Amino acid sequence: MTSARRILRRLLSGVGTLLLAAAPAESSADPIPVRIEKSAEGFQVHRSGKPYFIRGAGGGKHLDALIQSGGNSIRTWDADQAERILDEAHRLGLTVCVGIWLGHERHGFSYADSAQVAAQKERARQAVMANKNHPAVLMWGIGNEMEGDGRNPAVWKAVDDIAAMIKEIDPVHPTMTVVAGAGDEKVRQFVAHCINVDVLGVNAYGDLGGLVDEMKRQGLDRPYVLTEFGPTGWWQVGKTSWGEEFEPNSTAKAETYRRAYRDVVMKNKAQCLGSYAFLWGNKQEHTHTWFGMFLPSGERTPAVDVMTYCWTGRSPRNRCPTIGDLELSAVSSATPSKAGEHVYSPRTKLTCAIRADDPDGDKLDYAWEVRSASTDKRSGGDPEAAPPVVRVQIAATGSQAVISAPEQPGAYRVFVYVRDGQGNASTANVPILIADPKRSDTGGS
Repeated sequence: MTSARRILRRLLSGVGTLLLAAAPAESSADPIPVRIEKSAEGFQVHRSGKPYFIRGAGGGKHLDALIQSGGNSIRTWDADQAERILDEAHRLGLTVCVGIWLGHERHGFSYADSAQVAAQKERARQAVMANKNHPAVLMWGIGNEMEGDGRNPAVWKAVDDIAAMIKEIDPVHPTMTVVAGAGDEKVRQFVAHCINVDVLGVNAYGDLGGLVDEMKRQGLDRPYVLTEFGPTGWWQVGKTSWGEEFEPNSTAKAETYRRAYRDVVMKNKAQCLGSYAFLWGNKQEHTHTWFGMFLPSGERTPAVDVMTYCWTGRSPRNRCPTIGDLELSAVSSATPSKAGEHVYSPRTKLTCAIRADDPDGDKLDYAWEVRSASTDKRSGGDPEAAPPVVRVQIAATGSQAVISAPEQPGAYRVFVYVRDGQGNASTANVPILIADPKRSDTGGS
């Protein structure tokens, strides 16, 4: 704190003291200038005067592994722990797209409430002032999927107002806002209303073969970043009759990452500044394995192998096991089930098998478990409670197991984890329903 400011603080009291306390302290390090240049070849990020292509991932865990895989940047969704994350990233030579969280109308935020909007803008200003000089800052990510269906002009105006404010107080870092896909003419709304935002961030999952053409159709005139991509989402897959989604196995998920990177990033480098794979870590979202590129126990999954190849042109020294779909059957069950579904009576003996192979010839270890199906399913990536592991009898021999179905009727999932002892793993699961054998209706509620 400067001497002049120290004297001022002593002199001020009451409201003056409160105003001073509310003023964010500026970071004192030297920022590294970042700008986006346009040439005949297209758009390109320049950091400290040198071309910089974003090879990033969302999340703040396993950063050493990110570097080993060829990554150079991470993305956050808010600035709550920005200083710590920026310091750690800088120590490792990574940059950070610093997220600035904006309210979602589905959470009760009202963009018609001028007081809420003003307070949100002030929080954004404080976050930028506190971190703008940090050398690890790459750009500011203004909001994440706050647009909803994209039809409220007040949301876009609030985003643009924050971007204009950031340009005034931090002219050396670009601004970006992040939307959920390109549907509902969101790109067109962005182009029309967000003239102060330099970059469009797009979160998209599953088959993205048509995303670039759709953004062009809507008139995207600025560069973009694929800010989230990964496996086919739970909202994009088939379901059982009782409402449980069919989760792809780890090998299938990895292929989805590869196709997305090819179709959205590499095929349009003239407009794409790079990407952030989701999620460099793990989280509970409908299951505890759906979106994590790492298992909760820390092992890498095949998605990491794929991104390593995408970023470096080489596979990692030791690769993850490949895996097929989990096969499950029972000798007999008094409960009828529909084709492709698994409905059993309590305590039925289930025969489980998984096909797995290790490309490096490592010995594989198989772990089996049963979990209750999630009863806390939310949307938009909102936090969820993880369902518990259910204690059942399991007799496992390598890639096969005989599992005694739970005693209590209800929805469950059978999981298998295949590990190679080298920090790599793959997983698969299948939803099952334990039902009263006297009931013929196996549909969900």
